[in-house]
Amino acid sequence: MPIQTAEPIIQMRHVDKHYGQLHVLQDINLEVQKGEVVVLIGPSGSGKSTLCRTINRLETIDSGEILFEGKPLPQEGKELAALRAEIGMVFQSFNLFAHKTILDNVTMGPVEVLHRNRKEAEAEAMELLARVGVEAQAHKVPAQLSGGQQQRVAIARSLAMHPKAMLFDEPTSALDPEMINEVLDVMVELAQEGMTMVVVTHEMNFARRVSNRVVFMADGQIVEQNTPDEFFDHPQSARAKDFLDSIKGH
Repeated sequence: MPIQTAEPIIQMRHVDKHYGQLHVLQDINLEVQKGEVVVLIGPSGSGKSTLCRTINRLETIDSGEILFEGKPLPQEGKELAALRAEIGMVFQSFNLFAHKTILDNVTMGPVEVLHRNRKEAEAEAMELLARVGVEAQAHKVPAQLSGGQQQRVAIARSLAMHPKAMLFDEPTSALDPEMINEVLDVMVELAQEGMTMVVVTHEMNFARRVSNRVVFMADGQIVEQNTPDEFFDHPQSARAKDFLDSIKGH
């Protein structure tokens, strides 16, 4: 586990959220240290994606508070846009601009939000595309790429903003099995370089191999959290044991 010295980069305190009658997040308390990889796992509908999306205010909360670098999340406007530049987000569905080239997809944020010089932004974008292994696709549009390639572009697009933390909301669940590892390999590399990451995933091998901490959720609550070896080998709650039994052999 990371040494708990400085203030956590992300703090969630007594966070609650409802969708109508459904209580999707119930008294969530979670801290993520700088450089830590926290993986959220649990059955479908347990609140993992909602929790992930509240960290950059893609989902609002009903009560409690969320702090990033010790400051409450801004409500709207320029401050919120600045926060979203600092917290990268990679979605299940890639969310690339279909009519723009891969290079344009990656340079758009740095040029329009960070006001970077286009030539510099393009040079850095090509480096990032090379890093995720898709530089040869730079002048194509997303529909010409495989799902795995599109998701690697989405990661490069997030990295182009120089984020302080990255959120991954089931980044491999829309991919064919043979493409999953090419995305996970990029994520492993990021983790090894010290990127702070909160990852919602069904990939248990990734959770075990890469995370510093596994957070298990069920019914909108954090049921338990532990180091990966402790969680997978010695789950504390009946809920976690049942969940792990249900996914054995998958």
